[in-house]
Amino acid sequence: MDRKSFIQSLSLFSLIKPSMNLSDLSKIADTLEHSPKMPVLFLGHGSPMNAVEDNEFVQEFKKLGKSLPKPNAIVCISAHWLTRGTHVTAMAQPRTIHDFGGFPKELYEVEYPAPGSPALANEIKQSVKKAEVGLDMKWGLDHGAWTVIMHLFPHADIPVIQLSIDYSKGLQYHYDLAKELTSLRSKGVLIVGSGNMVHNLGMVAWDKLNADFGYDWALEAREKMNHFILQGDHMSLINYQSLGRPFTLSIPTPDHYIPMLYALALKGERDHVSLFNDKPVGGSLTMTSIKINAG
Repeated sequence: MDRKSFIQSLSLFSLIKPSMNLSDLSKIADTLEHSPKMPVLFLGHGSPMNAVEDNEFVQEFKKLGKSLPKPNAIVCISAHWLTRGTHVTAMAQPRTIHDFGGFPKELYEVEYPAPGSPALANEIKQSVKKAEVGLDMKWGLDHGAWTVIMHLFPHADIPVIQLSIDYSKGLQYHYDLAKELTSLRSKGVLIVGSGNMVHNLGMVAWDKLNADFGYDWALEAREKMNHFILQGDHMSLINYQSLGRPFTLSIPTPDHYIPMLYALALKGERDHVSLFNDKPVGGSLTMTSIKINAG
């Protein structure tokens, strides 16, 4: 996006974070021009309580955050923003959405006041050709985004926007759309998919949430998913419904699975893929997370 287009985009937005002035926003536009190629992440976000707990998964998120280059901005594809059509948050100051129920009061008091980036939202709208991208001024940051990003970048000083999942489309569509975001990696943008590869809430063993326990079918699916990921066999992952009962049980709905495909679609030929937090939780969930580093 050139400076003229950026300045024009500002006219769409009247709410600017008090701590950010036009010079700050212009700086964001300038830094999006070019940077070393950023990593890509898929984070198994698990329970919203990970926002306030300090368990082994959270510790790994914090460790990861210290090792990452500081991005100019973050784009998050969360399992919790399902829409008809594709949308991107375009407000200057996204709200923290507490989109869950039945948790302790302290969780609802957590805020992650990261700024948004109208400039980046407009760049995505202009660069994505596979879909008509709508500029959203109502959503914000849901718990699929803020409960994990807050551990990577606790100061909330990096612009964060969300890209919605068009739930009317198939997996190949999302994989192909994700590829149109590739150029952002070379503009200092960290792209984060947030969900869970194995995610069957209806079969959770609630008495074993704190145990390293997985049902046989969940462990089998996890093992095969990991193999496909590390081998770069993305087509098998896209066509998971043909892989039998362990996969259909592990992915009863694709909402938490699709963000992983966004991350994998952005892998370059020379990039290196590694897994972390690769453990089952409560029998029917896995926290497996992926880091894709530039090769």
